[in-house]
Amino acid sequence: MFRVRRSAQTGPGAAARPLVAIIVLAACGLLVSLVQTMVVPLLPLFPQLLSVSPSTASWLITATLVAGAVSAPVLGRLGDMYGKRRMLLVALGLVGTGSLLGAVAPGIELLLVGRVLQGASFGVIALGMSLIRDVLPEERVGSGVALMSSSLGFGGAIGLPITGVVAQFADWRWLFAGAAVVAVGQILLVLRLVPESRLRTGGRFDAVGAVGIGGALLCLLLAVSKGNDWGWASAPVLGLLGAAVLFALAVGRYELRVGSPLVDLRVSARPAVLLTNLASVLVGFAMFAGFVLATQILQAPTSTGYGFGLSLVTAGLMLLPMGGAMVVFSTVSAQISRLRGPRTTLVLGTLLLGAGNLAFALMPGTVWLLVLVTTGTAIGAALAYSAIPLLIMRAVPEAETAAANSLNTLARQLGTSSCTAVVAAVTTAFVVDGGAFPASTAYSVSFAAAGAAALVATLLVAVTPAPDNAPDNAEPGSPEEHGTTQDGPAGDGARPHDAPRGTVARRAGTDGEARPAA
Repeated sequence: MFRVRRSAQTGPGAAARPLVAIIVLAACGLLVSLVQTMVVPLLPLFPQLLSVSPSTASWLITATLVAGAVSAPVLGRLGDMYGKRRMLLVALGLVGTGSLLGAVAPGIELLLVGRVLQGASFGVIALGMSLIRDVLPEERVGSGVALMSSSLGFGGAIGLPITGVVAQFADWRWLFAGAAVVAVGQILLVLRLVPESRLRTGGRFDAVGAVGIGGALLCLLLAVSKGNDWGWASAPVLGLLGAAVLFALAVGRYELRVGSPLVDLRVSARPAVLLTNLASVLVGFAMFAGFVLATQILQAPTSTGYGFGLSLVTAGLMLLPMGGAMVVFSTVSAQISRLRGPRTTLVLGTLLLGAGNLAFALMPGTVWLLVLVTTGTAIGAALAYSAIPLLIMRAVPEAETAAANSLNTLARQLGTSSCTAVVAAVTTAFVVDGGAFPASTAYSVSFAAAGAAALVATLLVAVTPAPDNAPDNAEPGSPEEHGTTQDGPAGDGARPHDAPRGTVARRAGTDGEARPAA
């Protein structure tokens, strides 16, 4: 067991320019969000462009989300072991490589490979939030985490009009080429402006756990997305669902026995962590429904009875308020969390998400009413996504924040992946115009499911207990959270007897290195 104090900051200008580091890290999250959603407006076009079925084209999103769900805990664990900035650079390298492949892909096969590599970068969000906690002043942690977390939603919002403009006036491959160029630029910025955390956990990498988690997610999401095509009672679908359960049980048993698990199930089983992660799955589902479906409703022809017949560019521009609302309310979220605690912020966010999705289910009859509902949903997503990491970081040892945030990212990605798969299944089950477009019933069912998910998340958050020794309004990393004062813990080497097992404590020292526990 080691006690780890918050390490000294390293890197050019790190201590003097915390705001610059936050902006760079948030920009990295923005890129990841852009590559996640940039193909959403093109989904109706890809079947013709690539000569594939609509359900196959939907895997350009699903494959990315599955890869992100698997890679997030992997990169988080490696970040805790070998350095979070180092793994952040690896993730950005994957974005660049996947984007380059997408730009030159001749068909769906190589394009899917590129999308998988882009998805493998989703650990950027969790690594960035952990770096903020490790290397920045405590007073910057709350606002920095809120901005980093909300960049996921903001990127998705501005990605829609960007995609529309590029697709209308140029080849869609330029979207991938542009993402590759931006990834290279961000690698250079991280090298120059973001310090490395010196907190390390050691241990060995759990490859078996990574394979098991990946197998379970792949089987589950493949079964959900192909259920309509293959039949829900067909042998392939039932076999995949059974395999997902077996994978999950086997990897769970293994993770409890291995010395350095990819996912520490004992820490994850603490009520404050477990219930927050379960709520995160539902929040991810509720948030992504609007991103996936709003632009499709705006572009659908008026002959469907619900569409507005807008062009790709106009539809994207109509959703810009969603992105602006997420930026503004990420700051508001930090203030609410500071004054009332992150749990209050999360409850407000999930309530807004629930109300927004249920309003969507009624299929707003005008463009501006739809924009209003979309913006309200985006505000809920900003509040929820900004508060969740703060709750997680209060509940886990400081040296395990990257792994814990990555597990939470996996939970959110599981929610967004499930949303994509469910939406694909529902929109292919209810169609109009000879199967050319989803029926309004498909959208109503999808949004009603998302609204219900958000309301269930509200109930889970409401019954989530506060972690030991963490007041509800304590900032992650603050003296109040760790039961210390500015002069250090009460007594040399003391740790509250009821602190979670493995909790790291700060110890006086000048070199910033981890010290063996006394």
